[in-house]
Amino acid sequence: MTMKTLSRQRTFTHFSHKNKPAYTIELGERSLFETHDCYGGRITEETILRTDLDLTGKINLATGPIYINGVQPGDVLCIEVGKIELNEFGVMVMMPGLGPLGDQIENTTTKVLPIKENVIHFTDTIHIPVQPMIGVIGVAPAEGSVQNETPGDHGGNLDTKEITTGNKVYLPVHHNGGLLGLGDMHAAMGDGELDGTGVEVAGAVHLTVTKAANWDIESPVVETNESYLILCSGTKYDETIKRALNMSVQHIQRRLAVGFDDAYRLLSATCDLKISQIVNPLITVKISIPKTLIPKLF
Repeated sequence: MTMKTLSRQRTFTHFSHKNKPAYTIELGERSLFETHDCYGGRITEETILRTDLDLTGKINLATGPIYINGVQPGDVLCIEVGKIELNEFGVMVMMPGLGPLGDQIENTTTKVLPIKENVIHFTDTIHIPVQPMIGVIGVAPAEGSVQNETPGDHGGNLDTKEITTGNKVYLPVHHNGGLLGLGDMHAAMGDGELDGTGVEVAGAVHLTVTKAANWDIESPVVETNESYLILCSGTKYDETIKRALNMSVQHIQRRLAVGFDDAYRLLSATCDLKISQIVNPLITVKISIPKTLIPKLF
């Protein structure tokens, strides 16, 4: 089967239903999505600093938007992530104020990290295994326009490391065609994206997009071999966590036909609260529901 290549030369900065589609694909069609790094490929050497760039409305360029034929409001996209191909180097920047410990940063610096044979060469003696993931993936939100830097129920800058090869991402659709976009890949990133960056990298990812029959979700879900991750983004930890917990309890109630009390007990006994990222305009948390408890979410 011929694979369609979607070039990184056509990008957007805000998820919105007003964006004109850059590409069209069919359901079930295997596609290769080329992506920029979060800086649009403008940092190529360590003399280029983040403060040298005008990032106003230009960070986290996403390839697309992609119109998917046969997709309508109320559908749920199932995006199967295949092989991820990375550029030969990634970058990590540092500047005063970046990340929770940004008040301890004195100088603005850039570190360019060679990537060879699935290893990130942090220094001559410190090597990090490549663990590629997609930082930004989403569809047009129900209303308004959302900058790519911000996550939400539509997806966006979720910075969730489980969005990687072999896993599936489910997104609720609000507009015809979905208007899918993605970018901001990382060669490696820990939960939290704690200093404000991962190993930012350009590359390409193989995706297959289908519809998830009979699914009904209000925010993104990631499926791994072991679990379902219920993702939720918000301004405050307590409110965001509470909403994610409520959605997870409702899934347990529905699938196991139990009342709230028992579903809440099962949540506490078997599920994990995790943090995707704490450095974007909204934080993103995830509740991991093991497939040993719920083999199928829907």
